[in-house]
Amino acid sequence: MTSRPLLHLLISFMLGLLPGFAAWADNGVSPDEIHIGMVNAQSGPAAGLGLGVHAGAEAYFARINAEGGVNGRKIRLIVKDDGYEPTRSAALTEQLIKDDQVFALLGYVGTPTSRAALPIAAQAEVPYLFPFTGAEFLRTPLKKWAFNLRASYFDETEEIVERISKDLGSQKIALLMQDDSFGETVKSGLAGALDKRGLGIHAEARIQRNSLDVSGAVAALKLAAPDAIVFVGTYQQLAAAIKQAKASGVTARFFTVSFIGTENFISAAGADGDGVYITQVMPSPHDRTLAVIRDYLADIQPSEVGYASLEGYIGAMVFVKALASTGAQPTRAELADALQFLNTDLGGFKVAFSPSNHQGSDAVFLTRVQAGKALPVERMQ
Repeated sequence: MTSRPLLHLLISFMLGLLPGFAAWADNGVSPDEIHIGMVNAQSGPAAGLGLGVHAGAEAYFARINAEGGVNGRKIRLIVKDDGYEPTRSAALTEQLIKDDQVFALLGYVGTPTSRAALPIAAQAEVPYLFPFTGAEFLRTPLKKWAFNLRASYFDETEEIVERISKDLGSQKIALLMQDDSFGETVKSGLAGALDKRGLGIHAEARIQRNSLDVSGAVAALKLAAPDAIVFVGTYQQLAAAIKQAKASGVTARFFTVSFIGTENFISAAGADGDGVYITQVMPSPHDRTLAVIRDYLADIQPSEVGYASLEGYIGAMVFVKALASTGAQPTRAELADALQFLNTDLGGFKVAFSPSNHQGSDAVFLTRVQAGKALPVERMQ
């Protein structure tokens, strides 16, 4: 009679011979599916970003799945809600890797959440793809398993300072920042861009992550009387800050980076949002002159059109392009290798990685909110 331990060993061995079974046990790949994990804010003050990224990725994966998937496998996206809180992001990332055994992680939202999740992904050697953040720690030094689609916050703050100083001739530039690693990253980029021009941050005020208590910070900046205020935080916080600033007589122009979530901010701020400048790292989601935008608009629900969902959509496109080149039995290492040699034009938006540069794009576009729309800016007046 065969002993129970030996029987288990034989069963495991035979199952390992089945096509795709061993891969499934190791990295989320079965004969007919490939599982991808996403953790971001599906609730809370940053929910618009997470919901947008999710909607865009799902829209592109639905297109690919309808065409038969990638190398015969359909893509299943497993999404979990961290509420934009790092401790939850870390716990859910472990869950996706250990319990759900996902092949890769895609579309996280935020700097503090990525700082919590990336070490877990890297230790498990799971690709960490295209987070919705421009944080420098994801880029320098190079991280083997991390790939960034968007331009960095250093790229965005350089554009902001260049335009403020060149177009407006302003020198008194203040900072209203979220008091965490996100705020510190953008502050570092802002300070560096100002220093190149012989300037410094004129004044600084801080707010807490996920808090809408901005009154003290706005009052402090009013006393400093800046020409411009660079904001770092979420769309609800910026809407609250601008409403209070206008009510208290602050005349400084507001600038913010792409993390704000343009459409969510416009909705939250209403008419008070007019005049706010936002740097974007994606082309306009309404620009039908680009083939990638025409495809995106054909796939996405009209209510979900926006910069965040476009970024999720393009991130899914890049993932699929790399995955398709890995062949019939993809591995995580093969995916990472395919990405670092990917150089492609997606239809008006170019993405290129290399073994020494895991940032796919450095494109930055300046927009200004006017009458409920984010319009391109050639020169500030």
